[in-house]
Amino acid sequence: MKDQNSKKAANSNPVMDIYLPFLQMIPENKEFLFHFLDSFPLPVEVFDPEGNDVFSNRAFLELNNIPDVSLVIGNYNILKDTVINDQMGMRSCIEMAFRGEAVSVYDVIAPIQDLVDRGITVGKPFEKSFMDFHLFPVMDGKKLLFVVFICNIKKLYYGRPDLAKAKEYMDTHWQEEYNAEEVAKFVNMSVSQLYNIFKKHTGMPPGEYFRIVKIEHLKEKLADNNLSIKEAFAACGVDSRGAFAVVFKKMTGFSPSEYRKLNTI
Repeated sequence: MKDQNSKKAANSNPVMDIYLPFLQMIPENKEFLFHFLDSFPLPVEVFDPEGNDVFSNRAFLELNNIPDVSLVIGNYNILKDTVINDQMGMRSCIEMAFRGEAVSVYDVIAPIQDLVDRGITVGKPFEKSFMDFHLFPVMDGKKLLFVVFICNIKKLYYGRPDLAKAKEYMDTHWQEEYNAEEVAKFVNMSVSQLYNIFKKHTGMPPGEYFRIVKIEHLKEKLADNNLSIKEAFAACGVDSRGAFAVVFKKMTGFSPSEYRKLNTI
């Protein structure tokens, strides 16, 4: 993940708009801050100004299958982590946060294998994940007290590594037409092998999974009133007057125009 994919806090960032003002209101009450974050539904870590992990909430421990918080508290320093700083290309973003700037980084592949290799997790809780990372500095005037690291989970892949890889390919190529040969090639299978294994373990053929992914993106585009229905379809790589409009109604129960009326932003 490269730093050019990061985004500093701005008015257009709803996550920052919601949580940053609240976090800045309570710098003098560490116990209240940690109590609040422990019940937070998203995974959270808190670091002191030197980069040491001083708090990890229950959602973070459960997501990563960490049995004892002492495995991370006092035993991990984000500023010294070469995986997240260098291999994942986030060094400048993290340094910005520790200088007092709120930062968001999007579509990061979480380094779960690193936790496995360091013996922090029990087993491997998931094969792969894509997350948005939000880093909030908590200040007391000009003094940095903490950096709060919130993870927004976008995609989690469980089960067989080859099927996780196939899903990842379809999730990242959703704007294209479905190509069974390309998906099978990506996971080093024949088309028939991919079809049979995917259906056995997911309950659906890969083509249906791909359609569901495209439909979800199309729903998002249709809910955006700044786009015409034609533009929403085009943004998803399909024609609003083509067969996919029929697929959309079959899978959602609504025509594109009906869905827009019910779900406009």
